[in-house]
Amino acid sequence: MIPETQAEETEERLVFRKILLALGILTIVTMLGVYFAFRYVAQERERAVQQWQVRLSIVAESRAQAVSEWVSEQRRIVEDISENQSLRIYLSELSEADWRQDEVTDGAAQAGYLSNLLMVTAERSGFLPPYSNSTGVANVNHQPMTGGLIVLDKHRNVVASSGIALAEGAPLDHALNVAIEGEPHIVSPFRNKAGQALFGFSLPIYGIQDDTNGPGLGVVIGLRPMEKSLYSRLVQPGDDSKTAENHLIAKRHSLIDYLSPTRTSKAPLAHSLNLNTPRLAASFALEKPGEFAIKRDYGGREVLVTSRSIEGIPWLLMRTIGREEALTEIEQHHTTTLTAFLLLIVGVTVTIIAVWRHGTSVRSARAATKYRMTAERFENLTQFLRVLTDTLPTEIIALDGEGRYTFANMAAAHAVELHPREMKGKTMAAIAGPVKAGAYAAINGKVFEEHKAVTTIQCFEEPQGKRVIKSSHTPLAANRNNPQSVLMVLDDITELTREQEKAGERLMQLVETLVSVVDRRDPFSANHSARVGQVSRAVGEEMGLPVEEISTLELAGRLMNLGKIYIPTEILTKTDQLSEDEKELLAGSIQVSADILQQVDFEGPVVDTIRQLGKALDGNDVRDMASEETLRPARIVAIANTFVGMVSPRAYRNALSFEDAANRLLEQGGAQFDRKAVLALVHYLENRGGKEQWAHFRESQ
Repeated sequence: MIPETQAEETEERLVFRKILLALGILTIVTMLGVYFAFRYVAQERERAVQQWQVRLSIVAESRAQAVSEWVSEQRRIVEDISENQSLRIYLSELSEADWRQDEVTDGAAQAGYLSNLLMVTAERSGFLPPYSNSTGVANVNHQPMTGGLIVLDKHRNVVASSGIALAEGAPLDHALNVAIEGEPHIVSPFRNKAGQALFGFSLPIYGIQDDTNGPGLGVVIGLRPMEKSLYSRLVQPGDDSKTAENHLIAKRHSLIDYLSPTRTSKAPLAHSLNLNTPRLAASFALEKPGEFAIKRDYGGREVLVTSRSIEGIPWLLMRTIGREEALTEIEQHHTTTLTAFLLLIVGVTVTIIAVWRHGTSVRSARAATKYRMTAERFENLTQFLRVLTDTLPTEIIALDGEGRYTFANMAAAHAVELHPREMKGKTMAAIAGPVKAGAYAAINGKVFEEHKAVTTIQCFEEPQGKRVIKSSHTPLAANRNNPQSVLMVLDDITELTREQEKAGERLMQLVETLVSVVDRRDPFSANHSARVGQVSRAVGEEMGLPVEEISTLELAGRLMNLGKIYIPTEILTKTDQLSEDEKELLAGSIQVSADILQQVDFEGPVVDTIRQLGKALDGNDVRDMASEETLRPARIVAIANTFVGMVSPRAYRNALSFEDAANRLLEQGGAQFDRKAVLALVHYLENRGGKEQWAHFRESQ
């Protein structure tokens, strides 16, 4: 009995050791599972933060570029004034007259002209505040400092002004001193006594024969209100974030100035914080432009932050978004994932113990069989879908809410030189690039939000050239196996777009042919229609009109005289005074032009523009082309037609000078002509090289 008892005890010890070994192995496996679960969650969080870094960087780059373009536009306006030939000639004459205006020929008239030029430029460009109504030379000692344009000689005497007043000891004294010495300077943002935020530029002015190095004869200062036209550049199209902010910031000694409005204050320059404030997002942005971190904003809230320098000006564009909005959902997802992992590990542990103790149950076998059959059906369905889509030349892809590929056909894979298996699970930004991914992400976000299909056409610059892509975005509902996604069908319509552009070119060739027929029959006004179209286009571009409206302007200007083909040649070439019947016949030719073109399918209201123009013309007189009820293209073409007629020689008179023609249009602006369009034409003549470009208008045919 003793040997048997010893054998049983030995067997029990072996079983106990096996149990301990199994439990030890199970414990190690459980600990490794927990470790890798935590590591996976940490990696996922880091990847999510990197994705936000890319998103913030794209927006910051875009808004910094937009602000840089805006600043360049404002500086260019002041530069145009400093390079104005009339101003440089006047300062040269004033210098030779020992700075005495009464010793300069027509000195008062020249100064008045320059003040009018500054006023028109300031009104059109936004340098003049909306409440300012001053004109002429300002009293520099007694008026509040506002926005505008002002020219001073090198002795600080005012030469011409749009109404701006410079108070003594103003913040721009340093900028004025530097510019007097010949160095362009940026006027740092400041607030005047009325609380208005201003900034600007000071540039030297040189004489006609002077070297453009060293001190000049004078200085032009442009002060620009910091308002909606600037701050609208900070708004990212399609951005629906609740806590995201784009700020302009600048360093001032040991302080940081917030140049743009904030959530807590709608006024610019309302916040200034110490540069050494702990964990301040703005301090990090100034110290390390372009880098990314999690800091605190001006209100103490944790934010994700990055920044970009702005070319041409010592400001920074800072992009932030609240950490709670950016990462709470991700962190909750990670917490859920970690919990699921831990529960899974516990479940697996329990299952292993159960399996080890009781073996594989019938239910487990049935579940395995059912899962295998489901997997086989899913695989067969996937293969069938891939066979269908891989035969199509169109790119077909599906992206989930985070921009990751859930499906891609062979055409989409060939476009990026990958296999569909390599694309699945990766982000579009990593494969197609941040530009294209950002454009489509904005569209897909709208599709997710509205649950409606969207079709768009976008243009992308690629190494092989410009590509025009038509994309259809269809929402796909989520199910147990797949998250909510967007099905995208991408068609390359580059060739179709090129054909449309060629069709437009053929249309312009046909228009030029028709115009040449009229010019041959009317030698005294040859090229008149083409010149009207050219001037109309220049005015439209100066006013910043849409491309379609500018095309309408040019076509209407070129085709308005097509009806002259029905007028006898002896009337067109007549050098004597026309009779009333002949004048009426000529005036009615524009309506004939509209009737001829009535059946032509133009993209814009070309025919209606010509018809309204014809109703408003009575011989050489224009009847009320300033009314808002008249199409804007018709108002502009009427001004261009009148201008070309005045500066072109005729058999019965000489051509007017550009100055006389501009003055006549200005006198009639607001009452008879559209004042905005007249100012745009005058600005183009004075500051865009219009006089040189159209000098041949005044020559005889």
